[in-house]
Amino acid sequence: MNSFDARKTYLVTGAAGFIGYFLAKRILDAGAKVIGFDNLNDYYEVSLKEHRLSLLEKYELFTFVKGDIADADAVGALYARYAPDITVNLAAQAGVRYSIENPKAYIDSNIIGFFNILEACRRHGTNHLVYASSSSVYGANKKMPFSTADMVDNPVSLYAATKKSNELMAHCYSKLYNFPVTGLRFFTVYGPMGRPDMAYFSFTRKILRGETIQIFNNGNMKRDFTYIDDIVEGVMRIISNPPAENMDNVRYKVYNIGNNKPEDLMDYVQALEDALSTAYGTKLEAKKEFLPMQMGDVVATYADVSDLVADVGFNPSTTIQDGLAKFAHWYADYYKEG
Repeated sequence: MNSFDARKTYLVTGAAGFIGYFLAKRILDAGAKVIGFDNLNDYYEVSLKEHRLSLLEKYELFTFVKGDIADADAVGALYARYAPDITVNLAAQAGVRYSIENPKAYIDSNIIGFFNILEACRRHGTNHLVYASSSSVYGANKKMPFSTADMVDNPVSLYAATKKSNELMAHCYSKLYNFPVTGLRFFTVYGPMGRPDMAYFSFTRKILRGETIQIFNNGNMKRDFTYIDDIVEGVMRIISNPPAENMDNVRYKVYNIGNNKPEDLMDYVQALEDALSTAYGTKLEAKKEFLPMQMGDVVATYADVSDLVADVGFNPSTTIQDGLAKFAHWYADYYKEG
């Protein structure tokens, strides 16, 4: 297994985003140069993105370029100027439910934008392209845990369909132009400075304000909640270990990065209540409204990470109690709410 190479230049798209920020910080802490690219859109509060970015800009080796991956000229100019050795494409329009409300945003960012990244890697060359896929590609698969060997041809949201499309496009480019590509299927990422549209974040706001939280499928859901540090550790190991040719002579691979331990949604809510109670020094409990399943959602996710363990020796393991405690303390400090 290769170790991280700090001599290379790393392009992180979506650098002002949740995973993008923590990954860029980790690369910078390792002494490497990072080019951050982000359009700072207003899908969620821009001030949080700007806060993350301000922390990255304290590093001398960090350069930020504002732009959109859906803009082919901007992407081409980015590669021409900075010649990144390794690209980690985390820029995407996220969110399952929002893909039902605003489908065009997903085509622009996740399809056209990803095509522009692939074209830039083809034209300018790359040592390794790593990109974010999603556990949502598994759709309503019943077999558990989800394995990268499973069929993923039945997405239940447009978001999932765009991520499956990314995997097909990436495989095609790797095959045609012989550069190494790795896709990462992330499973329900959470932690400090996370996305406000995620359930645990919106639950926190409502719990603190005494508002009612909505529990879908009457609480009968399981998620493989994965703490941000585990996601970043997995990505760091994979960055330095591009795939060898597979049986089809393609330098391409997909990994799951998940906690390999699905949690009942109601247990997660309980852990969040406990974490917030500790952070705020008072007993906090959510008012709950139980609702039917939402369109585009799935009942359970569960990651098989055996390939991740075998290839790069990493098995995510942060408990929801530890992860949510860190989130709750960050939230209390950042928002000064409660």
